[in-house]
Amino acid sequence: MAVFVSVVRHGSFSAASRELRVPLPTVSRKVSELESHLGTKLLVRSTRKLLLTEAGEAFVGASKRILEEVAEAERAASGEYRAPRGELTLTAPLVFGRLHVVPVVTEFLRNHADVDVRLMLTDRSLNLIDDQLDMGVRIGAVPEHLVAIRLGQVRSVVCATPAYLKEHGTPKTPSDLAAHRCVSFSGFPGADSWTFRDGEVAHIRSRLSVNTAEAAIDGALAGLGLTRVLSYQVENALRAGKLVAVLKRHEPVPVPVNLIYLQEMRVTAKVRAFIDLAVPKLQARLRPLS
Repeated sequence: MAVFVSVVRHGSFSAASRELRVPLPTVSRKVSELESHLGTKLLVRSTRKLLLTEAGEAFVGASKRILEEVAEAERAASGEYRAPRGELTLTAPLVFGRLHVVPVVTEFLRNHADVDVRLMLTDRSLNLIDDQLDMGVRIGAVPEHLVAIRLGQVRSVVCATPAYLKEHGTPKTPSDLAAHRCVSFSGFPGADSWTFRDGEVAHIRSRLSVNTAEAAIDGALAGLGLTRVLSYQVENALRAGKLVAVLKRHEPVPVPVNLIYLQEMRVTAKVRAFIDLAVPKLQARLRPLS
């Protein structure tokens, strides 16, 4: 079941092989043996992708529940509810995680010698069940089936170097952006048109378009023009005076940041210990940005 769920989660036998650290032929054989045991096909294999059959759709859901029950029994037997121990799995956005979550995790590990942490930094919203995660930091809306502990909020910030603003002027309204050069970040909603408070839309001239916030900030620091990123991504440059935020009165409504976990999850000692340490630490880190 664990091999089958891993294959489905990753969409390939080779990716499951890497995750499980077993040879590729073993992964394929295990799935074939499972299909033979059940007397039905679970997967339709093609050269491009794997598709679940109707039986496979039903069986993968049951497998996830059963595997979680086994894991729950193991956690209880190993004493994870009595004292922090075992592996804690977390996810967080890439830049936010590097700047804010990693320092908290480092302190947590120093305090809890019997806990190891697996931290997945990605700007994709991972599924806590499918990706076998205990908790996550989520920027934006949180589904109802998750418990959310508010950490703070982040803003959409338009900024440029003091030298650029001195030479080209400081925009006072979003419509002023039409006369400016910009560095757009394709990971940000509306790379070529920026939406502000009350739905006002400004179309921009993108001198440089990049696919990471770090590169967009680097472009702005180089004097190429104005860029728009999230406040935590540019906090250090703003505090150092290397970049200046503009159009503050027109910024969209701030976006919430939450620590999330599953409602139905029985909170282990390691999860409770991380919540107790991380929540006040992350709230303090986000307070100046709120």
